Amino acid sequence: MATKITMPRLSDTMTEGTVATWLKKVGDTIKEGDILAEIETDKATMEFESFNSGTLLYIGIKEGETAPVDSLLAIIGKEGEDISGMTSGDATAKTDAPAEAKSEAKTAAPAEPKTEEKKEEAPAEAKSTPASLPKGVVVVTMPRLSDTMTEGTVATWLKKVGDEVKEGDILAEIETDKATMEFESFNSGTLLFIGITEGQSAPVDSVLAIIGPAGTDIAGIAENYKKGGDAPKAATADTASAPVAVASNTTEENSSDRIFASPLAKQIAKDKGINLSQIKGSGEKGRITKSDVENFTPSAAQPAAVAAPSSTEAQPAPVRPFIPAGEKDTEVVKNSQMRKTIAIRLSESIFTAPHFYLTVEIAMDEAMKSRAAINNIPDTKVSFNDMVIKACAMALKRHPKVNTQWQADAIIINHHVNIGVAVAVEDGLVVPVLPFTDQMSLTQIGGNVKDLAGKAKTKKLQPSEMEGSTFTVSNLGMFGIQSFTSIINQPNSAILSVGAIEEKPVVRNGQIVVGNTMMLTLACDHRTVDGATGAQFLQTLRQYLENPVTMLA
Repeated sequence: MATKITMPRLSDTMTEGTVATWLKKVGDTIKEGDILAEIETDKATMEFESFNSGTLLYIGIKEGETAPVDSLLAIIGKEGEDISGMTSGDATAKTDAPAEAKSEAKTAAPAEPKTEEKKEEAPAEAKSTPASLPKGVVVVTMPRLSDTMTEGTVATWLKKVGDEVKEGDILAEIETDKATMEFESFNSGTLLFIGITEGQSAPVDSVLAIIGPAGTDIAGIAENYKKGGDAPKAATADTASAPVAVASNTTEENSSDRIFASPLAKQIAKDKGINLSQIKGSGEKGRITKSDVENFTPSAAQPAAVAAPSSTEAQPAPVRPFIPAGEKDTEVVKNSQMRKTIAIRLSESIFTAPHFYLTVEIAMDEAMKSRAAINNIPDTKVSFNDMVIKACAMALKRHPKVNTQWQADAIIINHHVNIGVAVAVEDGLVVPVLPFTDQMSLTQIGGNVKDLAGKAKTKKLQPSEMEGSTFTVSNLGMFGIQSFTSIINQPNSAILSVGAIEEKPVVRNGQIVVGNTMMLTLACDHRTVDGATGAQFLQTLRQYLENPVTMLA
């Protein structure tokens, strides 16, 4: 009688195995003690011998395939024996035999995506159903302004209910997980409804606004289309019904409490040291634009400042109330989208990727000499961080296992090097990316890093400039930090933490001399990078930084 052979448990922690090699094929004669196959476990690749004699009638798991312990591996019996009942019944349910699994995949797999597509497309169909919308009415939803954005916050509305909207007008400023971006209208008409008020957050595709012909009845539309966020109809109705009554108050509030200005105008004013309250905006609702700031002359506003009532100057500065010792003095700050994203991503990384850390001390004397020589060239400016990035790019080409990504069923080895550079901004941290860093010169790296860091701090980075990193460098040396550890920026497998260069006594050739050293700490994902692999990478990195001329080889 034929015997079923199942995937053996070859270690105490093994839950599934992969057939690395079959040493017998269907039809071969099997003797007790013959090696049937080599099986890869979670710890090693081991030979699996047969405890039965007969003919190999069936192979249930092909070379390279993985299956749980106790899945049907093979059937051994007498030559010509009928085993159809053994492969189609209990065995199939147990093992997913390849031939039948393929037919199941062809018939069953499409069914699930269809269900998902229906779930995902249901709201879209509802949104676009022509019969449910009056003629000319368009529902504007929360846009996806970056590849990782799941929800957005309306920072500022630049239009109010009842305003005329033209195609290309800026409707609002929306805060994503990476930046605050202007959102322009692709439709013309009258703003009939605002679904997400200033300061509120809502998921992507939530109802943001409704635009259509003036006076159109939109009762019930927002409720039928809403996917998230609040749609305060009563507040909207009040605002629309009394625009004249609140017009003067709004102007006063705008001038005293809130200044409407584009992000670029704010940044230019900040760089020039101009007080935006002195500038009269030429944009919508008195909004200050880039040209308003560039054309502003402080002398025009000076007399007004001089003529200000003396009572204003005499007003005492606000004094914080006295808080007795032992009593709470707290402030609640609402989390920005960037802050929320940082919390989610770094938590996922530290709790899913098993981190380990390797630290080396690098002698930087030669690097300092090389940098000084390079910076003597006219119009050339290279930082130590640029040298570290260049050295990392070259070391990654020699150690591609560090330049990898973990996936459940495979490890992706990147043969291109895209280094992400951590940049601190007001709301948190962003990581702009240098594509094909290994092909850049030191001066190109320096110029690109300076440009990207500037964009990051003015919130002008595009989503495409923050995608595709394969390795990350984080530098706190400029703050005097000697050494630190970082959390891996997934899907990368490693991140390098760069400390400050310190002058201190060191031993060289048996003598104590003054030297300059820098601490580097490599955080590795143990799923893809082993200790020896990380150590070899750091050895190569040390060679490049301690002898920068070797980067030219």
